[in-house]
Amino acid sequence: MNTIEQFNEHVMGTYGRYDLVLDSGENRTAVSEDGKEYIDFGSGIGTNSLGFCDEDWVKAICEQAHKIQHTSNYYYTKVQADFAKKLCETTGYSKMFFGNSGAEANECAIKLARKYSFDKYGKEAGRNIIITLVNSFHGRTMATLSATGQEVFHNYFFPFLPGFANVKANDIDDLKAKLSEYDGKVCAVMFEFIQGEGGVCPLTQEFVDAIFEECEKRDILTIGDEVQTGVGRTGKLLAGENFGKRPNITTLAKGLAGGVPIGVCLADEKCDKVLTAGTHGSTFGGNPISCAGGIAVLDKVTKPEFLDEVNKKADYFKSKLLEIPEIEGVDGMGLMVGARLKTKTSAEVCKACLENGLLILTAKAKLRFLPPLNISYDEIDKGMEILKKVLA
Repeated sequence: MNTIEQFNEHVMGTYGRYDLVLDSGENRTAVSEDGKEYIDFGSGIGTNSLGFCDEDWVKAICEQAHKIQHTSNYYYTKVQADFAKKLCETTGYSKMFFGNSGAEANECAIKLARKYSFDKYGKEAGRNIIITLVNSFHGRTMATLSATGQEVFHNYFFPFLPGFANVKANDIDDLKAKLSEYDGKVCAVMFEFIQGEGGVCPLTQEFVDAIFEECEKRDILTIGDEVQTGVGRTGKLLAGENFGKRPNITTLAKGLAGGVPIGVCLADEKCDKVLTAGTHGSTFGGNPISCAGGIAVLDKVTKPEFLDEVNKKADYFKSKLLEIPEIEGVDGMGLMVGARLKTKTSAEVCKACLENGLLILTAKAKLRFLPPLNISYDEIDKGMEILKKVLA
């Protein structure tokens, strides 16, 4: 029995997987079980932010594993304290909560926003509706699925959680109409600055400005879901910096710890004391090994020269895409790129790239690229040659 057969015999089929067994990786190249090499333009859906097995990252992980691998959150560890200090100081937030994934981080944000209004306005006010955007994606738990503004995900698992309303992205009139419709009942507006799973669709500056202006008038919290856009992905540490905004709450995960599980919910002074002892928790949240990985990532991505390189490589990446005749245009920001195709489907191109040694992603009808932030120009060129060959 081969690896795939063994896997499928014992693991639920919840993913549409390709017939590829990855065995190892170095820098931005993955190696399959049979020894074939693949240039990685997907980084585990934006998670391997420093590529495969970055030396400094591996050293940090291994050193922590030799010290202590886990302790319950009844106790403290220095690595948690060091990571939290570095993350809060570099993002400008005052407090944070440790989780294990983007969905967990968003669950925390939802609970924090609702308790903020509960504490301030009372249960009777019923101030618990969270506005999210059409085409958004916030996770796979019951609450985050309910928050997700895509009907394709609203099936099978009824009843979904009440308390969510959707607004069309970049439609200021719709935003104002929903705020009026649910006047006095909204506790937060939750959004991605760039909708990743929704097709790499950036919000406009005008719409982002409107969210913050309307929320400020009504004491409504703003929640920025930066699970995919954060940690240098858009050429800034946080995507909100590109819009000149910092939400009351920001969620991070994916690339934050370079490939080990982590999720973080950041809160500003307005709401950083809402979650008190016993109101929220996570057994593995703040795992020391994940925190060590997070420090190693932040040590690199918080450097201005590193982010400058991300932006330069992003410009280069997009220019190379636009040289390919079969690509109609590109969307996104930094090294979060969506490519619109003229004829072929994104699914068939993705599969063909895999067969030719290039790992890419899809998002709706677009090709999606989330390469490691430290990808080299030579690796970009090699990957583009494969893509050009596939599309020709």
